Amino acid sequence: MKMKRLYISLLLLALASTLLPGQAYEKLENYKGVKNVDSKSGTDVPVSFVVIYDNYVFKEGTKADWGFSVLVDGSDKKILFDTGTKPGIFESNLHKIGLDPSGIDLLVVSHEHLDHTGGITALVKMQTGIPVIMPVSLSETFKKRMVNLGLKPVMAEAPSEICRDIYTSGEFDYGIPEAALVIDTKKGLVVLTGCAHPGIVNMLTRIRKDFNKDIYLVCGGFHLMNKSEAETKAIIREMKNLGVEKCGATHCTGTKQIDIFRNSFGENFVELGTGNKVVIE
Repeated sequence: MKMKRLYISLLLLALASTLLPGQAYEKLENYKGVKNVDSKSGTDVPVSFVVIYDNYVFKEGTKADWGFSVLVDGSDKKILFDTGTKPGIFESNLHKIGLDPSGIDLLVVSHEHLDHTGGITALVKMQTGIPVIMPVSLSETFKKRMVNLGLKPVMAEAPSEICRDIYTSGEFDYGIPEAALVIDTKKGLVVLTGCAHPGIVNMLTRIRKDFNKDIYLVCGGFHLMNKSEAETKAIIREMKNLGVEKCGATHCTGTKQIDIFRNSFGENFVELGTGNKVVIE
């Protein structure tokens, strides 16, 4: 009887050890690729991204809603960055823009808030079994949900190469774990953000340091809705001091704040909105 109890105890201990949070998930580790980024590196072919989900409409027939999602093309893989909020709007916009979901190779999640992950249930009806790259500190509940939906969670903690000339920034953990998508181009880095909860200046400062390359363009949500005009202008000055040449502020940045960015960057402001395609050559 004692041997039986001992066997059961050891079996339970073994099972518990296999269920430690995050232990079963693949990790994305490719530091060499980041070290190869320099002033002369970057894609030799045009890279583009199409806005699928956004607070603002660009293409007639698509629908705006609170959330963000873009599809990045031009590398050896097509990358979906976030999925917006409502599955129906995500799927409808995808088709109205004329994008083929079966061509999506990877999903990159900036953070696990619903306005960036809600459309995943629509995605897996059209494309399943693909890796979903995410910050390592996202909740175990979210990670298990991705497995149950037929996706393959891949943890990203440090700046790492995802595919040719495209990287994750690595995790920023300032209360809300978040990561940006970084594209290495001849003109400089192109940075895509979800909500920039850690602070857009904090994120760009570290990306500039980690990749040791100037930032050419930053697009996405900057989460500045509660910032005053003076505070927003101060953030813009800091971004320009970091060498940011072009900017496309949208989603949770705030309508008034977006107008300030538009006026400040002038011809270097990039309009986004559902259905718009941005090409970097």
